[in-house]
Amino acid sequence: MTDAKPTRVAVIGSGPAGFYTAGHLLSESDSAVEVDMFERLPTPWGLVRSGVAPDHPKIKSVTRIYERTASDARFRYFGNVELGKDITRTELAAHYHAIVYATGSLKDRAMGIPGEDLPGSWAATDFVGWYNAHPDYRDLEFDLSHERAVVIGNGNVALDVARMLVLSHAELAKTDIADHTLDVLEHSKIREVVVVGRRGPAQAAFTNPELRELGEMDGVGVRVSSAELDRALAVPDPNIDATAERNLTALRKYAEGTVRGERLVSLRFLASPVELRGDSAGVREVVLAHNALEADDSGALRARPTGETEVIEAGLVMRAIGYRGEALPEVPFDERRHIIPNAQGRVIDPSDSAHRAGEYVVGWIKRGPTGVIGTNKKDAQETVDVLLEDLEAGRLTAPASPDPDAIETLLRERKPDLVDYAGWELIDRHERSLGEPHGRPRVKLTSIDEMLEVAAGQQPENA
Repeated sequence: MTDAKPTRVAVIGSGPAGFYTAGHLLSESDSAVEVDMFERLPTPWGLVRSGVAPDHPKIKSVTRIYERTASDARFRYFGNVELGKDITRTELAAHYHAIVYATGSLKDRAMGIPGEDLPGSWAATDFVGWYNAHPDYRDLEFDLSHERAVVIGNGNVALDVARMLVLSHAELAKTDIADHTLDVLEHSKIREVVVVGRRGPAQAAFTNPELRELGEMDGVGVRVSSAELDRALAVPDPNIDATAERNLTALRKYAEGTVRGERLVSLRFLASPVELRGDSAGVREVVLAHNALEADDSGALRARPTGETEVIEAGLVMRAIGYRGEALPEVPFDERRHIIPNAQGRVIDPSDSAHRAGEYVVGWIKRGPTGVIGTNKKDAQETVDVLLEDLEAGRLTAPASPDPDAIETLLRERKPDLVDYAGWELIDRHERSLGEPHGRPRVKLTSIDEMLEVAAGQQPENA
């Protein structure tokens, strides 16, 4: 079954999950489908722009795929438009046959320990947003006047944070790192970053390339304790995979090698923070509990405290222990799992466990913060498959005002500084032109006001 008029789909969020969803819809539907994408910021790409570390430009090249999607005549981009503030879910339902939520999981998880709120204790999400020029984090101030920082977590974000704290100015100056961050890091006094994981290296979530590149930085040594490795590996993990095996090979090489460099990354395992100590001036010490691994009823290895503790001096602490999603206005939300409840991408109403017709979800806000950028492609495919199945079966909603001009007229009246895709392209060209004289891929704008000026074809006042 196909509609005589195009099926209209709204995608909320312009990160990888949102763009893969739009791409699948436009390329795989047998019926005429049009996609409008809504983004709170003027700029698209989500974590590809504001989460991927500046020294990983190859990962950011995935945006070429998204640019092809955006070039489709059936695609429109509405930037600087926030769901629940500038447009409601109810209003969207009046204009679209289907809504797909792709808003991600951008809030951090807290450790829940004494002293976590001391100055100098930060969420990694804050630091990542700050060095990636995200407008929400541009005014943060990080005190890097201490010699040691501690990063809590054993995933790629933890390694990104550690790497950014020790990379040389020369290496960072070639990237699209925020200018304000480059200036601060140039004068950083940090000489050691201790990365702490509560379980062992076989259970760590970082990937092989992230681990290997720690040993490829100029002037940076990597320290791993052979004794700690042996203790962590004394209990075999029945669920160990090939990635973990390769990580273990790299870690053994670090443990056996000579540690050299002006700056140091120390990788610690079987330790959990139980308290941060300090005063009104900031964090001064991190209390770590030593752990041992034991198997639970399913055979998975869990960390349990041994009763032994140690104290590490540090003036900066970053927690990188996971992300969590936030509820959207008028949309069901699972407060325990921090996702939108769903079945294969169909949004589920918790009151009756029924599918909310015409509503779908994709990405981290669907499954939780797991996987890499490419994981979202398969995830989006699953959601698009059920959406198209519902379209074929006549299960989508019938909007009262499906005319594409109607929603654009409403948005432009309500949000005169809306940024369409042509406006984003002006921002993109402007940032690239700022970076070119310095051999950098771009110099990102950090002010929304400046972005809006450029998107409107104006020269920013402080340019």
